[in-house]
Formats: sequence, C-alpha cells, structure tokens
Amino acid sequence: MSKIKLGDLARDMITGFKGVVIARTEWLNGCARLSLQPRELDKEKRVIMSETFDETQLELVEEEAIKLPGSRTKKAVTTGGPRPNLEKFPDVKP
Repeated sequence: MSKIKLGDLARDMITGFKGVVIARTEWLNGCARLSLQPRELDKEKRVIMSETFDETQLELVEEEAIKLPGSRTKKAVTTGGPRPNLEKFPDVKP
C-alpha cells in the first residue's frame, strides 16, 4: 500500500510536476498510477490538466493537502461508491 493517499500533495521526481492526488489506478500486472491535479492556473487563468505517473516515481510533499470527508472517502475508496438505482433504467439488466 502506498504512503501517498488521495488528497495528498505529491511531486514527480523526474519532471517536478506537482499536484494533489485525485485518482489512483491499479493495473492487472501490479502497476499503480496516481493522477495529480495542479493547484495553480495557467497564464490565462485556466485549469491545468491533470497528469498521471507511476506511484514509485512520486514523492510525498504534504499529507492531507485537501481534507476529504472521512466516511464518504473510506466508502468510495473501498467499495467504489454507491450503485445507481437500476429501477430507473428498465433496459439495464444487473
């Protein structure tokens, strides 16, 4: 398990790209990747696109840079979040 969590501020050790961890993906053969969203805006005051890096390529800058709601975060991380109400979609079979 990574020491870098969702909501932490992390930096790519190769490029120096820095941002808040907004997503974590795990791949079939064991590769884990984290997506970083910069806090800064570009020169035109637009949001800078997030970038994704191998977990081992990142260093922790600040823990809990963004405070996440405790119970909601734990549920979303462990279960993937709530399942949509399929009764609203009669054509969808569970």
